[in-house]
Amino acid sequence: MASHIARRKFLATLGGAAVTWPVAARAQQQPTMPVIGLLESGSPELYPERVAAFRQGLKEVGYLEGENVALDFRWARGRYDRLPALAAELVRRRAAVIFAATIQAAMPAKTATSTIPIVFAIGSDPVKYGLVASFNRPGGNLTGTTWLGGSTLAAKRLELLHEAAPTAAVVGFLVNPNNPAAEAEVREVNEAARALGLQLHVLNANTTREIDAAFATFIQQRVGAVLSATDGFFFARRDQLVVLAARHALPAILQWREFAAAGGLMSYGANISEAYRQAAVYVGRILKGETPADLPVQQAVKVELVINLNTARALGITFPLPLLGRADEVIE
Repeated sequence: MASHIARRKFLATLGGAAVTWPVAARAQQQPTMPVIGLLESGSPELYPERVAAFRQGLKEVGYLEGENVALDFRWARGRYDRLPALAAELVRRRAAVIFAATIQAAMPAKTATSTIPIVFAIGSDPVKYGLVASFNRPGGNLTGTTWLGGSTLAAKRLELLHEAAPTAAVVGFLVNPNNPAAEAEVREVNEAARALGLQLHVLNANTTREIDAAFATFIQQRVGAVLSATDGFFFARRDQLVVLAARHALPAILQWREFAAAGGLMSYGANISEAYRQAAVYVGRILKGETPADLPVQQAVKVELVINLNTARALGITFPLPLLGRADEVIE
């Protein structure tokens, strides 16, 4: 009797193995889905268009999230001091490629790993900040896309603001001191202000409360118009900036179209979503076997001027016809 029971147990065990073994074998045969780590300095609710553009770029080279690639987001939510730890998390996760959006994210990503490929999308000079050896030959584990931004376009934004509001002899300039590119941008805008005969007041702000305080100081300083430095922090606070500019009847210009769409007077800057799409194409090419060192840094040179005529009317501003004619988009 005991031998009969033992025989039945053996057959049951053998039958279970026959069922489970092919499943385990198939799991072992399936390749592990590569993980793309996305290191962002902002918050997810602020960048839906950019994330969509990134997914579109992946799709163009044959990668669909959940099918043959996984996306692992790390959002700093405006806390730049968190970026080194978030980059380290992606390294521990063994991401196949890290996409570092913004210069604030790219620099700690570079510090975190010298082996995992990193693709960036930034508005700063990657050679100047030591991310790559040169545009044509990046040389290390980083490459990506850049767009005209930072000091390159900040001076032009001041010129456009002066053209729209020529009676504003004193201009306020908001700067995030935690941005490594801030110093160069302040220098360029100061030079442009001198050339235009304008008085420039530069104030630092990296919290919501400090933005409120900066506008109060601008009013005391009799500032007649405002612009901000190129920084994701100000992009995240664009609604606050629109409200404050309207409350104090101050013409304002920022880099991002979203600022003008939200009710700001003007925006002038690159199409950043396009840079994200291009960066995603590079990510896909790296997943297929190419190396960052062999992929030249791409430069997105298209910039867009957006004017909000509704806000202009509320401020009593009449745009010169030549300036209106140069606009890529007019919001009415």
